[in-house]
Amino acid sequence: MGTTESEVGGLAEDRPLLGRTSTAERVADILRGRIADGFFPPGERLAEDGIGRALGVSRNTLREAFRLLTHERLLVHELNRGVFVRMLAVDDVEDIYRTRRLVECAVVQGLGRPPYALRALAEAVAHGERSARAHDWKGVSTANIHFHRELVALAGSARTDELMRGVLAELRLAFHVVDDPKRLHQPYLVRNREILAALEAGERTAALALLADYLDDSRRQLVQAYTELVVAGD
Repeated sequence: MGTTESEVGGLAEDRPLLGRTSTAERVADILRGRIADGFFPPGERLAEDGIGRALGVSRNTLREAFRLLTHERLLVHELNRGVFVRMLAVDDVEDIYRTRRLVECAVVQGLGRPPYALRALAEAVAHGERSARAHDWKGVSTANIHFHRELVALAGSARTDELMRGVLAELRLAFHVVDDPKRLHQPYLVRNREILAALEAGERTAALALLADYLDDSRRQLVQAYTELVVAGD
């Protein structure tokens, strides 16, 4: 399955993000975001010509961006076939959650004295709740990803933010395969709200316990669903 014209055309909206210097890193940022937001699902072939035209970048720049994303395990290059969005294995999902638990819990544990800068986190929670009321399950999924990205952003570390962007983009590949955001994300909206409320109250220890349980439950649920699909596909 190749990249459709509508998907490629949508990339033109991101062209201003390139600024005056169209670097491979900026192209990679755009494509990473598109993968994380579900525009390019696992198994999708990325067409060089269409994407290059949409973003207005050279073939060499685009290939360098592909190389960067391949290094991040978001893309794979198949000889004589092209570049594809990666399909994760069950072990990948387990490892992603181990990484998430290490990073996210460490961020909450390392927070200083309250109050914390929680505006963006609160906006992500509100976005998820609005999406659920509208039965926009893809929006719920996206809001949930944003919640965890903003949670890590509380550390105020550009390096941690960069790490988490890659981890969450890779995790999104698993959610695209399972493709049941109502079951996998809606139940966690209440838990997002609980974590936010604990942080608003300055109760860092309570927020940490809620987050750890959240991640453990999410890992078990996603791994089970992913395993069932992988077994069914064999």
